Amino acid sequence: MYEIFADLHVHIGRSESNKPIKITAAKSLNFANIAKECAERKGINVVGIIDCASPYVIEDIENFLKTGDAYEIDDGGIIYKDKVCILLGSEIETSEINDNGKTGSAHNLCFFPKLKDIKAFSEEMKLHINNITLSSQRADISAYYLIDIVEKYNGILIPAHVFTPHKSFYGNCTDRLEKIFKEKFNKIFAIELGLSSDTFLADKISELETRTFLTNSDAHSLPKIAREYNKMLVEDISYKEILKALKNEDGRKIITNYGLDPKLGKYHRTFCETCDKNIEGEAPVTKCLDCDSKNITMGVYDRIEIIKDKNYTISPKNRPPYIYQVPLNFIPGVGGKTLQKMLYTFDTEMNILHKLSFDDIEAIVGEKIATNIINAREGNISIQSGGGGVYGKVCTSK
Repeated sequence: MYEIFADLHVHIGRSESNKPIKITAAKSLNFANIAKECAERKGINVVGIIDCASPYVIEDIENFLKTGDAYEIDDGGIIYKDKVCILLGSEIETSEINDNGKTGSAHNLCFFPKLKDIKAFSEEMKLHINNITLSSQRADISAYYLIDIVEKYNGILIPAHVFTPHKSFYGNCTDRLEKIFKEKFNKIFAIELGLSSDTFLADKISELETRTFLTNSDAHSLPKIAREYNKMLVEDISYKEILKALKNEDGRKIITNYGLDPKLGKYHRTFCETCDKNIEGEAPVTKCLDCDSKNITMGVYDRIEIIKDKNYTISPKNRPPYIYQVPLNFIPGVGGKTLQKMLYTFDTEMNILHKLSFDDIEAIVGEKIATNIINAREGNISIQSGGGGVYGKVCTSK
């Protein structure tokens, strides 16, 4: 058994032939570049690429396998240069009826062990999605039915960024996942927290006590890969081993969730669209305290205060610790040139974030930036909360 780092939510912006996949993602995000970024800069051992059901991406994967740099393994996944295991995934937007009887929508991460499995899934989903070539397209079915299609092709379904105000189950569809999945809820063994929440907030909902929590980046550009990630204990890097870790089977498990302080997320607090600012009142905030408007984007923190069924957090004994992780590009003073300088010396971001001493970092980038990095690592920073689609901001040390 050994420890690995995994980020299971990374998008593709364009195919190798420059076809659009995820419209809002960077053009440099293609299958090959993601594999290279994880191996050479990030230090990520397992990456979930969640746009692999697009026929354009499938073609890229087939060509990628012909290069000799990567190969499929029997236990599932594609191994790149014996350093990174790529899990083939698809993010599907499902159509739900929310608690008010209105139409809502939610994103689901679907992962498959083999290329042939996701190819077959792609063919069937063409019946439910108008444009299968694009990422995160809305299907004409609920997640209740989607999970059957996913399992038909040997896959698993994980609800994505479950609290965000747009495109998530708790955010705009329901106060309980069991209402959506009904008797199939036992098939949901993991959920993705999203950038604006954490373990301490999510464990205020009792139905999640038996579910594994995932912290993933939802990266829309190469630098944002591994802004959130998971440390896992596994025997090797493969789909089979990751599945066991998510299910806490045979000693495999998630050891640590590394994620943003929720205040850094884009939707942590409620945002008034009329006043164009966060509403910092006592949660839950359901209208603007200044202009009395209900033209708001509900914050994750506020939404959880509304739907929680526990007044304080009691996490299950086997819940791994959640460590607040400030990505290097969030830290004051760390621009592109500084980051390149550190990576040239220290190889990967994981080394800088986890292993290096103050003296190591100071020798390369100076005292001020080294102090900021260590303070961020130890939680000695002040944060201005994000909301309304704008990230929070690291200000100064406490």
